[in-house]
Amino acid sequence: MPFSQAELFSLCHCSGGVILSGEHVSDLQLNLDNVTPELSFAITEGKIWLNEQRIVLFSQMALGKFRSEVYETLGLDRAKAFFLRLGFQLGKLDGELARKNTQIEPVEERFLMGPQLHALRGMVLPQLGALTIAPDGSDFLCEVQWHNSYEVEICKTELPDLDEPGCWTLVGYASGYSTHFLQRDIFFKEVECRACGHERCFAVGKFSEDWEDFEQLQEYYERDSLVQQLRSLEDRVEALKKGTDEDELEAITDIVGVSKPFKAALQMVTKASDSRVSVLLLGETGVGKEVMARTLHRFSDRAQKPFVAVNCAAIPADLIESELFGVAKGAFTGAVQSRAGKFERADGGTIFLDEVVELSPRAQATLLRVLQEQEFERLGDNTVRRVDVRVVAATNEDLGEAVGAGKFRADLYYRLSAYPIHIPSLRERSDDIPLFVDFFLNKYSTLYSKPLQGVSDRSMALMQAYSWPGNIRELENVIERAVILAEENSRINVDLILGPSLDQKPDEHRLNGRGSLVRAGEVKSVVSLDDLADFLIDNDLSLQDMEEGLIARAMQRSNGKVSKAARLLGMTRPAFAYRLQKSAGESKSS
Repeated sequence: MPFSQAELFSLCHCSGGVILSGEHVSDLQLNLDNVTPELSFAITEGKIWLNEQRIVLFSQMALGKFRSEVYETLGLDRAKAFFLRLGFQLGKLDGELARKNTQIEPVEERFLMGPQLHALRGMVLPQLGALTIAPDGSDFLCEVQWHNSYEVEICKTELPDLDEPGCWTLVGYASGYSTHFLQRDIFFKEVECRACGHERCFAVGKFSEDWEDFEQLQEYYERDSLVQQLRSLEDRVEALKKGTDEDELEAITDIVGVSKPFKAALQMVTKASDSRVSVLLLGETGVGKEVMARTLHRFSDRAQKPFVAVNCAAIPADLIESELFGVAKGAFTGAVQSRAGKFERADGGTIFLDEVVELSPRAQATLLRVLQEQEFERLGDNTVRRVDVRVVAATNEDLGEAVGAGKFRADLYYRLSAYPIHIPSLRERSDDIPLFVDFFLNKYSTLYSKPLQGVSDRSMALMQAYSWPGNIRELENVIERAVILAEENSRINVDLILGPSLDQKPDEHRLNGRGSLVRAGEVKSVVSLDDLADFLIDNDLSLQDMEEGLIARAMQRSNGKVSKAARLLGMTRPAFAYRLQKSAGESKSS
């Protein structure tokens, strides 16, 4: 349905501008009230956020030089596909923002956030010529004219004369935005473009299956086989460069981490795997000590034998000895039959004693005998039993201090600490946090059958800045909670991540009514007439600006119906029509 002059006016807030139904638009400024709250400037951090995704400001000249190099390297078709996919990803993020913003109704008005965000990014000034969109996603048609396309300027200065439209990123953006907004595959096609000699840039969007050449269009958005080939070759070259130790590290598929502290610890684990030395894993709670112990076992010559894990802190002190070393029938009340302990079950393999500092004095004495003589007796029995067990112990306490306090035997400490390995905390390996987030996100989205789009850049930045006293275990719990709370096919944003400890928002700047940067706290919320007056004065807005804004917003909320817009402002239809005509006339004259 083509927009009337009044409907086009309702889409825009004109300040000294003019809106035409023809091909020329001068000084047109979209109404960005719905989208500017999603834009913030963390100046002290050198970051800009839009819908919790970090964005950057690039020079058009630099982008032009880059496009020229891509064009010369890959050729026209591959370069076009590259920039179409780039635009698609940008549009996808903005489509997610608009789709979730259910406060804006009807759906046609909410869809207009796309053109507004497109303009906010400085890429183009869109002007819709037709829009048909069904709330249930069953119908869609969009015609848009693009003014001031940055890609046209790039094409004219950096690329040779084109025989086909060149606004590739704009087309990709519109396709990605619409596809994610309606959750249906939608392709836009630029049918006219100033880059190849037309008088305007004009594009049409509709469902992918409605295009006769949809298969050809779809190929542009699929991953380029050339890129896959290059990556495959790079992987093969890197594999040839790596030594044996590196290959072993890469083979550990359930170990997550690439940071230097983590790789150093993993290197020590793999080097100790084939020896018989007892290993002591040191580190805070939740750093993954049991995962390391299992890795040590898997890479040892005991890999085909049992791995037995024991949490010493979870077993009562009066039962720990019988649990570890077994019990003979009648040894105590309730011992109605003989039973083997954890050490016998681990014979030939590895036993992992977590929180070893919690062992009772008797259990410590028996453990020392096993380490020295490879033998022990079950509780209440006098038969000596021999075992061949590799002991891996772990603690998050300082065993040296426990020895000084008389809580732990010094001779046992020296035997266990022959090969200590420090497992770094998560705050020491912040580079690994994105890997853990992806790992846990895939794990729990699969577990709960909930497809998700990942996490926002801002959520990731907050998680990397947090100290994580609970380490990996705490991070896993946060991600699981976020997956449970998130909606399907959405992106995990800050509100799903934040908690009492993670609520660390930096000093930010936002845009005021004039488009100037002010501190976030200085952008006041309007809850009374006094607030409204203060807001207008603080942001250098005139009465004319307020009147034009009210008229434009009323027309927008009434879908261009003058009578309904007049009722919204408590005016008669003739009085509102007069002010509407007067406002449009003042805008044209200025």
